[in-house]
Amino acid sequence: MRLGRTVTLLTLLAASARPANAAPVAARGGGDTVVVFTAASLAVPIRAALDTFARRTGTVVLQENGASLELARRITELHRVPDVLALADEEVFVRLLVPHAVPGYTRFARNRMVLAYTDRSLGATGVSSANWYRVLQRPEVRVGRSDPTLAPVGYRTLAVYQLAEQFYRVPGLAARLAARTTPALIRPNASELVALLQAGELDYIVDYESLARGNHLRYIRLPAEIDLGDPARAAQYARVTVRVPRRTDTLTFTGAPIVYGIAIPREAPHRAAGSRFLAFLLGPEGRAILAAHAVDALRQPQLVTFVVPGAHR
Repeated sequence: MRLGRTVTLLTLLAASARPANAAPVAARGGGDTVVVFTAASLAVPIRAALDTFARRTGTVVLQENGASLELARRITELHRVPDVLALADEEVFVRLLVPHAVPGYTRFARNRMVLAYTDRSLGATGVSSANWYRVLQRPEVRVGRSDPTLAPVGYRTLAVYQLAEQFYRVPGLAARLAARTTPALIRPNASELVALLQAGELDYIVDYESLARGNHLRYIRLPAEIDLGDPARAAQYARVTVRVPRRTDTLTFTGAPIVYGIAIPREAPHRAAGSRFLAFLLGPEGRAILAAHAVDALRQPQLVTFVVPGAHR
């Protein structure tokens, strides 16, 4: 695959998503229904957007949430195809879905990693952006993180640990921080960790700022050098990699600024309705809904298309 051009015209998304042999929606048994697969960290904001869209248009909206890598597997292995797919990492599209499942995707939001906690967390009164990694290493502190084989927030947490080791110049820090989370405290996605934190079962989680803000958690911002939130530091983030084992192979993810992607799959059963929802979500009103739920939506979403060698021969 070769990366094609990046544009900001939303109308191109629907056009590029339609395969050459796609039948009209009515002929395929579609209608005013939209099925959306949503990364868990986007579940609440997109639910709000779907509800508003449904009231405005009378469209039946169905949402299925999960970890991004698992959602991709539902499409590629289980052949369950939604009308719209929103993932927490654009790289999942690149590595697993383009060009066969989707012809491209749209970058539509950013995020950063933070350390989230509550008033009940051990060490809450003294934790800061300067000592957080020391607090997490205390034997009595319970630290949760997401499963890196399922959710981008899981491998991003491990990338943050590696960047912290470099930034603080503490050899072995990444391994020690990762070891602070026992298998029993690893969860499939960020939303489940938030629930455990709120219930007092965990003291700290390294998670997305949008989830911390949206769930009214206490949190501290990590240094920009390690939080994966600064596009200008992409080269610095790229110094670390995380290997993610799968059933039959291993994926290696390189540290990168956090970018969310959204797409209409090639075989979307309700393509026209999906395109209308996507235009709404990425338009001014949809971006306002996302912002109200602490999502850092891009003012100018960027469509990324791909050129497949030999496709036009």
